[in-house]
Amino acid sequence: MQQQSKYGFWVWLLYFVLFELVVYIGLSYLLSGLGESNQYQENNTVVPNWVKAVVFIFLYLLCLLIAVMVVSNIVPSKHRGQLMRWVYLGLLGMPVMLYILFN
Repeated sequence: MQQQSKYGFWVWLLYFVLFELVVYIGLSYLLSGLGESNQYQENNTVVPNWVKAVVFIFLYLLCLLIAVMVVSNIVPSKHRGQLMRWVYLGLLGMPVMLYILFN
């Protein structure tokens, strides 16, 4: 039992990183047609890129909410309190993904 809890954090970290990668790659593919790739042009690029950013945030939060509901139904009730740390970590990672998406 002690051995399982010792590696439990690393297993969940691996799941978290895989989730973040899948969501980022999926959303960047889904939103590839939105926005302007060349932001340093004469035409206005603020509105299309703003739409892309807002849709990315909305869809990311939707994916995060679905993941939390699924995981909270799978995980035993005594461990559900630890789920929020991963949600907060995901929310902190969202601006990083937005930065990578636009660069």
